[in-house]
Amino acid sequence: MTFSRATVIAGLALGCLATTFPAGASAAQTVARGAVVSSTQVEKLDKGQVAERLRATGIDAAQVKYGVSAYRVVYRTIDAKGRPTTASQLVALPDNRRRGLRVVSWLHGTTVYRGDVASVNAKSTDRASALLFAASGHAVSAPDYLGLGTGPGHHTYGDPKTTVSAPVDALRATRAFTRDHKRRLDSRVLVSGFSQGGPAAMMVGRFLQQGQDPYFRLGGLAPIAGPFDLSSFQAAAADDKIRMSSLYLAYFVISADRYTDIYRTPSEVFRPPYDKQAEKLFDGNHQAAEIAQALPPTSEKLFTAKFLDRVRKPTGELKQLLTALDSTCDWKPDVPVRLHHAKGDKDVAYDNALHCRRQLRSLGATQTLTDAGDVDHNQTVREALPLVVAGFTDSRA
Repeated sequence: MTFSRATVIAGLALGCLATTFPAGASAAQTVARGAVVSSTQVEKLDKGQVAERLRATGIDAAQVKYGVSAYRVVYRTIDAKGRPTTASQLVALPDNRRRGLRVVSWLHGTTVYRGDVASVNAKSTDRASALLFAASGHAVSAPDYLGLGTGPGHHTYGDPKTTVSAPVDALRATRAFTRDHKRRLDSRVLVSGFSQGGPAAMMVGRFLQQGQDPYFRLGGLAPIAGPFDLSSFQAAAADDKIRMSSLYLAYFVISADRYTDIYRTPSEVFRPPYDKQAEKLFDGNHQAAEIAQALPPTSEKLFTAKFLDRVRKPTGELKQLLTALDSTCDWKPDVPVRLHHAKGDKDVAYDNALHCRRQLRSLGATQTLTDAGDVDHNQTVREALPLVVAGFTDSRA
């Protein structure tokens, strides 16, 4: 999700953990970052089939120019502790004759079920998003993040380190994969993402601009409906002022406890009987509807009063994490930042986009904010995607 004065500290931590293995790791392990483990073709669509898929998803298909070949690519990366692991992604390529391609890093929104990501679910909006970017002439790297898709373990939801390392290693794997297909990726990466992927896009963009990858650099930024003010977002969830508040807050807290210590026992956080159940629900193998049915609809009934007070006024590890995630826009990109949000969004309030814009403006960054109107959270991405594609296409040199 979401970096300021803490940006310098958090940025240094990201740079270190996203580019190296822990002390004592072998040179072979370091070289393995971004190496392709396997690839499987999952789509081969002509131009008309791509357009049909997009229309079925509710996305304007006017910018479709080419057919698309898409692959599930498993690659080597690191986990939250810096240990070697693997992750999966969707790589989509336009079926045209261009050897050189600009690459889009597409970062998806909050996903609790490992099978709902672009590399696995052909009907997902994220698969459609990747198809649209590729059909307009871009190569696409759409990482599933850690613990989703075919990746082992749990998803490290909200972890600043792996939010950067998994997508950057996915880009490296995409470069290796396309090279094997006799195509070459431009070094300038166009980064976009929705919801959770909005702050992720800003974090990946900052990493690339800092020159921490030997090849890739930042070429464009277009985040959509991101929770850029995560402290306020989680406080609103604690007060049941957002839709699906209990699910959002439980996912964040349980995931965060797995990569940094938030609580000693679940009973500190969850009321009975949920203290015995909640962690098991967020194992990546339960769908959102199943989780929502098993949990009470409100945070008040799911969490202890003491813990909700802590969310409203965070301390310790929780405060440190939220401070980092509140400032992903607190830096000056060298490229224009095209923000997209909707005033009708009831999941992630429009104020989050205003928060990001204020941080960017305070540092003199070039930015725009486009309102998608009176539409809900999921419709926002469908409205914004054609605008993002058009902006990225215009930015190509």
